[in-house]
Amino acid sequence: MSYTIRPTHFIRISLFFTCFGLISVLLLHTTCRQMAQKPAAPHSSARIYGTLGDSAMVVSAHPEASRVGVAILRKGGNAIDAAIAVQFALSVVLPAAGNIGGGGFMVYRATDGTTDVLDFRETAPAKAHRDMYLDASGNVISRRSIDGHQAVGVPGTVAGAVAAHQKYGILPWADLVQPAVELAARGFVFPSAREPNALNAERSQFTRLNTRPCPLVKQDGNWLTTDTLRQPELAQTLTRIRDHQAAGFYEGITADSLVAEMQRGGGIITHDDLKNYRPVWRKALIDKYKDYELISMPPPSSGGIALLQLCQLLEKYPLEKWGFHSPEAIHHIVEAERRVYADRATHLGDPDFYPVPAKGLLDKHYLQGRMADFDPQRATPQPPNNSRQTRYKQRKRRNHPLINYRPMGQCRFGDNYPKRQLQVWKVTVGGCGFLLNNEMDDFSAKPGVPNLYGLVGNEANAIMPHKRMLSSMTPTIATHNGRLMMVVGTPGGSTIITSVLQVWLNVVAYQQTMQEAVAAPRFHHQWLPDTLYVEKGGFGTDLLQALAKQQHHIIERQPIGRVDAILRRPMAH
Repeated sequence: MSYTIRPTHFIRISLFFTCFGLISVLLLHTTCRQMAQKPAAPHSSARIYGTLGDSAMVVSAHPEASRVGVAILRKGGNAIDAAIAVQFALSVVLPAAGNIGGGGFMVYRATDGTTDVLDFRETAPAKAHRDMYLDASGNVISRRSIDGHQAVGVPGTVAGAVAAHQKYGILPWADLVQPAVELAARGFVFPSAREPNALNAERSQFTRLNTRPCPLVKQDGNWLTTDTLRQPELAQTLTRIRDHQAAGFYEGITADSLVAEMQRGGGIITHDDLKNYRPVWRKALIDKYKDYELISMPPPSSGGIALLQLCQLLEKYPLEKWGFHSPEAIHHIVEAERRVYADRATHLGDPDFYPVPAKGLLDKHYLQGRMADFDPQRATPQPPNNSRQTRYKQRKRRNHPLINYRPMGQCRFGDNYPKRQLQVWKVTVGGCGFLLNNEMDDFSAKPGVPNLYGLVGNEANAIMPHKRMLSSMTPTIATHNGRLMMVVGTPGGSTIITSVLQVWLNVVAYQQTMQEAVAAPRFHHQWLPDTLYVEKGGFGTDLLQALAKQQHHIIERQPIGRVDAILRRPMAH
């Protein structure tokens, strides 16, 4: 079992395999012996291998959080326990990766093949309405859905963690939250210059958007790498969650403080919004790519449907023969991405509010027709067939609980699309020390108008009270011949889906190691804008010229996605 991490946030597990937001945990045996402490011994000096472990693996965006997860496994906890503990630890050491003021999804697979997904996505407050970000002339008000208190959706992270623990956890709840309480109270030293630099860069925004002094702003100057960040208010908030579970967040002092923060800043979340929030258990999306099986997240995440569509569209092409980063392979992948993102914009939203045609979008005959106007020598003129001719009707929906986990909050460290400026959630709850999300921007403020990541949407993703906004999160588990093979996910807004796809193809089509697959330069196309983004310096001049000759409009940009992945290697014979 090997893992690779390029700074991000995700948690997955194998005995109980779990994709938990920005954390990954893989537990292969009920007894955890040795966990990823030895560097890999490469089979060849020409290959790059990640860290190896023999029974369990924890991957997260911060070493302190990963250490917490390992300690929980050693204590006898399962993957769900470790994921929850890492989630709360990340809320202290890297809130952009694990914020209790956000929400997310969880994908789970047990050793017997049983799957489950939890949806603890943020919801629109009861006072939200479809035109809330438009002016009197019907135009979108710049950044109102991104900055400030009106951008905040009702948080789901704590409710999701409680639901996951009640169904699958083993250790006492308090044991899972206590490490985060201690981290917040005693503080921690920044592991690199990246974290303090990101906080310093947002100093003016923190000051402008907060109604009370922000605990992430150093009062006597800029943060230094050698500084210790202590968060006593957050420690008290986590203590209430430790002692009272969901009630410690959605009721009492924390709820009162959050609502007071909304009132001071012009937000619309109320006590009733908090009290009425519920996570939802849903049915995992499962489909084949050749002789592999992919398990991913259903709507309101677009990631699962989009990934499975892409795999079906590309399965018939000889990617292996064309070769890694060949003009032919990239052209075909990009053309598939155009069509899948067009489907995303037209058809996907919260299935509890809109009849998402999931079966129709994954129908093999439908997907065969999606490439009917494809030219293997030339980029498709914009806009391509936007799938409005879809004839597959959604059957009457059944109301049943669902679940998937991946904590999030739209503007994370370094995720401003398409310019990769350093950003972080900026509004904190006065007296409680935690950041709030700005996930309301993931709704379609107006049909056809792009959000922060350039994504457009339609009626399916219009704002409605209590509705969950569409997400791109793609927590995915892969199996081969019934045996767990890989867990993978990444942050990155609209680039999440294409990043997960490329890492997957790098392993199964191009036979790369997990480390090689994650480290490889990536490219991205999302239908609108009609632009092929490529990582700067990652693609040769001849390749870029060949793609330009096919009339792809190319823009170089900073790194795309920060993938977390764990690969279970074939057993020795």
